[in-house]
Amino acid sequence: MTQLLLAIIYLAFISLGLPDSLLGSAWPTMYQQFGVPISYAGIISMIISAGTIVSSLQSDRLTKKLGTGKVTAISVAATAVALFGFSFSHSFWALCLWAIPYGLGAGSVDASLNNYVALHYESRHMSWLHCMWGLGATAGPYIMGIALSMGQGWNMGYRYIGIIQVVLTAVLVFSLPLWKGRKSTTENLQNAEMEQLLENVSEKADTTAEKALSLREILKIAGAKEVMLCFFCCCARETTAGLWASSYLTLVRQVPAQTAASFASLFYIGITVGRGVCGFLTLKLSDDQMIRLGFAVLGVGIAALLLPGAQVFALAGLVLVGLGCAPIYPSVIHSTPAHFGVQNSQAVIGIQMSSAYVGNLAMPPLFGLLANNITPALFPFYLLAVLVLMALMHRQLVRKTAHI
Repeated sequence: MTQLLLAIIYLAFISLGLPDSLLGSAWPTMYQQFGVPISYAGIISMIISAGTIVSSLQSDRLTKKLGTGKVTAISVAATAVALFGFSFSHSFWALCLWAIPYGLGAGSVDASLNNYVALHYESRHMSWLHCMWGLGATAGPYIMGIALSMGQGWNMGYRYIGIIQVVLTAVLVFSLPLWKGRKSTTENLQNAEMEQLLENVSEKADTTAEKALSLREILKIAGAKEVMLCFFCCCARETTAGLWASSYLTLVRQVPAQTAASFASLFYIGITVGRGVCGFLTLKLSDDQMIRLGFAVLGVGIAALLLPGAQVFALAGLVLVGLGCAPIYPSVIHSTPAHFGVQNSQAVIGIQMSSAYVGNLAMPPLFGLLANNITPALFPFYLLAVLVLMALMHRQLVRKTAHI
């Protein structure tokens, strides 16, 4: 039954990725149909992000009241409803309305599922699950492309993804008995720090029995502010790199636009493939070692971006930046119970997710202002500044939570 549940969780992570890239792939067609400026995609994206931030902050309360299984099923169902709402929308403001459940459905399930995996499965599964998210994020635009190429319109693209979400919701509802009564154990955990932690708090391992923490209480936990900043930087770096890499290569390094676009996509492929490889590396390395490895590869990638001369250095640097990003996100999440205790992990992962969405929302536009008013050549320096802050915050996190 444990393996069956794990398979369902893998499907859930693929499903989480499917809607994430749909708006970007369909918007060139959508904005013309609605007669709105192309920039209005940012409004929909902001509404979705706001919803994910709100629901992430409520994930601790919801998970402890309903359990991970029900939160996952309800959240996927909300996303399915929103996708069908998109598919039947005929005005921009209708999209804005359906963007609310779209965002609310994403935040809680993200935090709840990540916490569940961190408590019950080895680190390699966290890496591979996020690799599955990448496959879903890659498949979403592909499905949308099929709908558009067949002349069915973007509406049908959203409807196809909505149907997949409905099927997954049904699977999750039927799997609810599998989620019940599972406690955190050490048999699936190789990390010695985690093993000691779970021995110390075994009587509190059933998170559904704990009192939900308020945001003020969470922020008082040693290391909470540091992990928030660490996660903020992690996602700010990924989103900024993905959005602005192609422009940097074209405008600064004189890489042809078509080549630059291809290597910008390789950044995401690097993250996805890197997480698949990192799953095997976690058999030998701890979460904190994986995070430091990611920092090192990121540093090499940024250094390559800064090298003058041949364009190949910039192209290779971008791929290395993607590979460096790969282990950090899943390893930070998986190490959360070890750093903060099983009884606090759901609450802390909730604020990690909300910090991630704030980083996704705020930092790419900030670099856009710098590029527009100063120069896009600041791109590698921007990534370097974010990397240094993230590394410092992780070091402080490890130091402050060493007593756990």
